[in-house]
Amino acid sequence: MLCIRRWYTSIFGFWVTKSFKIPSFCWWISFNEYAYTGDLKNHINSEILAKIDSRKEFERPGAGGSVSKTYGYDATVLVDICNLLIECNYAGILTPKQQEYARQAQIIISSVAKVGIIGLIDEVTGYNQHKNRAKDELQKFLSSFLREDSAKWVKTFDDSFFEAIYKMRGWSWDYTTKHPGVVGKWINDIVYERLGPMVLTELRDLNPITEKGHRAKKHHQFLSEAVGVPRLKSHLEAAKALAIVSDYDWDKFMRMMDKAYPKHHQQLSLLIEEE
Repeated sequence: MLCIRRWYTSIFGFWVTKSFKIPSFCWWISFNEYAYTGDLKNHINSEILAKIDSRKEFERPGAGGSVSKTYGYDATVLVDICNLLIECNYAGILTPKQQEYARQAQIIISSVAKVGIIGLIDEVTGYNQHKNRAKDELQKFLSSFLREDSAKWVKTFDDSFFEAIYKMRGWSWDYTTKHPGVVGKWINDIVYERLGPMVLTELRDLNPITEKGHRAKKHHQFLSEAVGVPRLKSHLEAAKALAIVSDYDWDKFMRMMDKAYPKHHQQLSLLIEEE
């Protein structure tokens, strides 16, 4: 593990050649050429030299010929070299070519600092383990709540639910099965966004809009019989009860709904921060 975490074999040479745009056939010779030009050579400290001199030889499994072995360097030496270039550039002692390397060094340091501090905090606080565990738990929940293939359509949203919606909006109810498009948006708001995290997002993926501009199935057809459907029916009954208690006042109903059944996040980035 020490070898993997603190010593990088060809990776260090790769970073040097790619980041500073110097020839890859022998990065150390190229490094000497630019590092020991002008006043920069007087600022290369013993710590940097010691890290470079203490390189370790590694076997490259599967490689043959002249590249069967390579060398590993302390991973922090790249940061040391970058800091050296940046400091000397501020001091105004670099040659024009070295100034190009200093600009590349600034980009590297900015990237390393951002990734490093986030990684350090995540590691110390145990956030990485928590994040992975949260993803696993979310996947287990969705697997139990949803089904990959749609079930046969069965009337799930009964007339009394739609009657309550229409009454709260001041519309007349005539037991129609064709509702204005806005009703679908209200159902997403009142029902699907409140059933659980990522439920509506996953349902939209499982039941996408077709080329004709509508969905082939109803969202509830993708809820599992064991968990999803019972949870939906329970929620619908609760919504009807809140409609009655609110005296069919839409604003009051929504305030009560938000308090009793708050919405769940439907974006993974809001639940679990992604890299």
